[in-house]
Amino acid sequence: MEQFQNTGQPDWDWWGRLWPTPGATLRRLGVESGETLAEVGSGNGYFALPAARITDPRPVYAVDVDESLLEELESLAALQGIDNVVTVHADARDLADTLPEAVDTVLVANTFHGVSEPDRFVREVFDALGPDGRFVVVNWDDRPREETTVMDTPRGPPTDLRLSPSETKSIVTDAVAVANVRRIELPPYHYALRFER
Repeated sequence: MEQFQNTGQPDWDWWGRLWPTPGATLRRLGVESGETLAEVGSGNGYFALPAARITDPRPVYAVDVDESLLEELESLAALQGIDNVVTVHADARDLADTLPEAVDTVLVANTFHGVSEPDRFVREVFDALGPDGRFVVVNWDDRPREETTVMDTPRGPPTDLRLSPSETKSIVTDAVAVANVRRIELPPYHYALRFER
């Protein structure tokens, strides 16, 4: 089985130019205090760490296939005194069996375009959600890569891997039944879709 396509862990410097206030972005996406969250493709924690501050004392499960990035995340959490991040080294297409509990939110930021077997993955996500759970997908806009520049350099996945909001919605709703879909604009180059059970 093919693993997720890795289009590169972003450098925190330019990542911060796109997401200068990741905690505020997470709140816009509906992340709330006292809820559990799993971030798929968490990398070294740019969203997982602020998410843990919001959900504290409830856990944030940081799921990634790259063990070295999870080790870096653990170190950063320790340095920042964050003790409710739980790293999970796993392929997220086995998410429901990997997590120790159902979660309120599953977040996939900037990696959905690289998921092989997306229908299986989406079903796993919904199996991992609690009764009123939410699946939040943050994607790069469906624009040519040369138009999405940060620090004067094109950033993000190759143009041919990018998904429009309608394509993302179709992938999810073809795989599972959802009660509601909400679109959230995340300028300058992103959008989010929040799928509710």
